[in-house]
Amino acid sequence: MRVFITGASGHVGSAVVPELLSAGHEVVGLARSDASAAALEAAGAQVHRGNLDDPDALAEVAAAADGVIHLAFKHENMIAGDFLGAADADLRVVRAFGEALAGSGKPLVSTSGTGLLAALGRTGTEADSLPGGPRIDSENEVIGFAERGIRSSVVRLPPTVHSTLDHHGFVPTLIAIAREKGVSGYVGEGVNRWPAGHTLDAANLYRLALESAPAGTRLHAVGDEGIPLRRIAEVIGRHLDVPVGSIPAEDAPGHFGFLAPMVQLDNPTTAEATTALLGWKPLHPNLIEDLEQGHYFTGR
Repeated sequence: MRVFITGASGHVGSAVVPELLSAGHEVVGLARSDASAAALEAAGAQVHRGNLDDPDALAEVAAAADGVIHLAFKHENMIAGDFLGAADADLRVVRAFGEALAGSGKPLVSTSGTGLLAALGRTGTEADSLPGGPRIDSENEVIGFAERGIRSSVVRLPPTVHSTLDHHGFVPTLIAIAREKGVSGYVGEGVNRWPAGHTLDAANLYRLALESAPAGTRLHAVGDEGIPLRRIAEVIGRHLDVPVGSIPAEDAPGHFGFLAPMVQLDNPTTAEATTALLGWKPLHPNLIEDLEQGHYFTGR
């Protein structure tokens, strides 16, 4: 299968590309820089130069492929405070892919997050959905493509997708904050929970979704259903040799910056339906085991 991947040189994409190539697929990766293009070529993928600001051009490449995996998102905009702008850009790209693939029966695997389910107040499942909102609109659009002759699916990633490939995610950010502030913090009692998943397990799920997920399917790349934030902070504090402490909610924005809403998220999430549907099973270390290996705390 000839597969077009956006975000192919990013954290998760850098694991999805070799996962697909090792399974015999041909990969065309979107690259917006010389460094990204070089990394893709070194991995054995073909390169399409472009970015998310030209949905029509991306749609042309998608139409020529046998399947599409959409991983890219304007994370820089989100970190800078423009989450709405990043979500709008994502929705434009998703709609362009829908127009390009309508009636083809080809697979389109897009990306969302389990954090969207935090408002449920209980453990989130693959059957759960929300009526609308930033990024939720993109997820719902992709699921709706099943009625337009596209074998569409969405992989929901947990707040932390962890491995030696994770250099800019929420865990490295928490570690950087703890180093800067001299304390590894959590908010309140720290009993709110994050689900987590290993990068290589997520990559495997993207391949399975591309190859066999039924149209209109939501999938969860979750290994740990919910780890208390205090537990994560304790491991970080021990490895950095800094104290661990509670940050009052009113002080969270000043301490955690853009990450303040996320560190207060209670987002327990299950992947039972994903396992039952595709036979997917996490095989790599869980988050605490991965943190204990120490690679997050070295000069990598």
